[in-house]
Amino acid sequence: MGQAIHKMNNPHKLLIIDDNKEILSALKDFFTRKNYEVFSATDGLEGLKLLETEQQGFDLIITDLIMPNISGVALISIIKKRFPDTPVIAITGWGEHPEALATEAQADKVLEKPFELSELDRLIKDLLPPV
Repeated sequence: MGQAIHKMNNPHKLLIIDDNKEILSALKDFFTRKNYEVFSATDGLEGLKLLETEQQGFDLIITDLIMPNISGVALISIIKKRFPDTPVIAITGWGEHPEALATEAQADKVLEKPFELSELDRLIKDLLPPV
């Protein structure tokens, strides 16, 4: 019983993956201040390693689509196969039709760069149950 109560006080855990370090650190700072527990990775491979090693898993994943090693599109399809209940938000500043890419990979939401942090925050709140 005590554990359930403790879990409810814990912030949601986010995994943010982006090869742009400025964007990554801005997102990390913003969501840490918003009381999320934030993990970050600079490419798809590093993100995948975190997914495999983090025992409790993540409540939500935010990933860039175009990255070295493993693309965001490939990463999202891996996430959706292995963690089908974990919502994924794709962020991208690339291409004419980023939505098509992300939809193909089954992202829950797509956000085009540049975007407002408040907009991303709202999307996360839509996808996650209240704490």
